Amino acid sequence: MKKRIYLGLFKDITLYFLTTLFTLSLIIWLLQAVNYLDIVSEDGHGILTYFKFSIFNYPKILSKTFLLSFFLALYYVLNLYEEKNQLLIYWSNGISKINFLKKLLAISSSFVLISLFLSLFLAPYSQDKARSFIRSSNVDFFPSLIKEKTFVDTVENLTIFLESKEKNLIKKIVIKDASNDNNVQFIIAKEGIIFNDVEKKSLNLFNGKIINKNKNGKTTIFNFEESVLDLDKYTTKTTTSAKIQELSTLSILRCVINIKTNNYIRFENFNCSEGFYSKLVQELYKRSYLPLFIYLITIITAFIILNSNAKPNYKIFNLRVFLISIFFIVFSEVSVSMISKVNLVNLAIILALPALLILSYYFFNNKSKTSH
Repeated sequence: MKKRIYLGLFKDITLYFLTTLFTLSLIIWLLQAVNYLDIVSEDGHGILTYFKFSIFNYPKILSKTFLLSFFLALYYVLNLYEEKNQLLIYWSNGISKINFLKKLLAISSSFVLISLFLSLFLAPYSQDKARSFIRSSNVDFFPSLIKEKTFVDTVENLTIFLESKEKNLIKKIVIKDASNDNNVQFIIAKEGIIFNDVEKKSLNLFNGKIINKNKNGKTTIFNFEESVLDLDKYTTKTTTSAKIQELSTLSILRCVINIKTNNYIRFENFNCSEGFYSKLVQELYKRSYLPLFIYLITIITAFIILNSNAKPNYKIFNLRVFLISIFFIVFSEVSVSMISKVNLVNLAIILALPALLILSYYFFNNKSKTSH
């Protein structure tokens, strides 16, 4: 009987958790996906790159909404059980409130493990994968970058200005090409055609001149009837190097250890140096520390079982449980930014959590007793 009760509890929490998690994360993902459109409209990447980049950023959003979703699901299920008098049935079947709390903590352990997997492995991997699509993509949609009577420098080492544009036909073009370290090239042309084929992307220019200026200041000028500028060799200015949150947990650990031992290394897309030490430690705390707040939220939310919906202060009591839980969810995010800065702060936070928990228990327990 008890096993069936606890299995039903686990199923209900999981069902409402998944519903809440995917609802919240999809709303946030859709809002962020609008911002990702900048990759297409401003940076010249194609719609396929945008789609892949958006999809692979989704696990990060799942990780960020995990704790809040778990709390909302647990809070809803316990209130639902109280309103339907299911908790009363449990107590009458010999289930003590302490044992019920133990089972809640056991159930929450499975969510902690999933959250740790998300934050330690899946979210960093998917973010790095998303960045790799930008890294491996050149200018996919060049015509969208070029605007009339505007200096466009989105493409790295290339600045383009033109007087008029009609589809892929452009007129009165001025181009600065700084892709060569030893030579800056200025191209002036009366007209040009943009070819945006899958196999080859190029800018064909007609009736103009090329001005080459080397680093010694020497200038040479060439006139041309037709000149072809290969666009495949250019990339946009989108950040292609890995951000700290995109590094694997193992890479961060290696980096922290190497900095501590003064053995600086460079990963493929990230420079592991002393200047990043505090941010690396903060990221490690964030990945491993935040999922553990699920236990704290479980204990605080479980105070609901101390009260009964038949009591006059039930709604106020539940509101306090809700607000204190929300406080700790916000506190979990704020504490991460503090915890890596100073050892004293680190210690204070570790000591403060149990103290706050004891004070919360004392407050709710007293309220429960005085309501009898």
